[in-house]
Amino acid sequence: MPKIQCRFIDCVFLEEGFCGAEIVEIDPDESCLTYTGIDDIGIVDDEDWEDEELEEIWEEEEDDDL
Repeated sequence: MPKIQCRFIDCVFLEEGFCGAEIVEIDPDESCLTYTGIDDIGIVDDEDWEDEELEEIWEEEEDDDL
């Protein structure tokens, strides 16, 4: 199976510099049509996720104190 080097650093299919998608569609004029950016699918940044978890824990602790 051939490997396709990917230059999109924010593609969800990027695996160690190569495309990991099962099917890749490439248009000579528009580049990779399989490209899907991380922001396009709504992945939450790890730092934001941790902040949300901490806020929930703090709210629970405040409720327990009352």
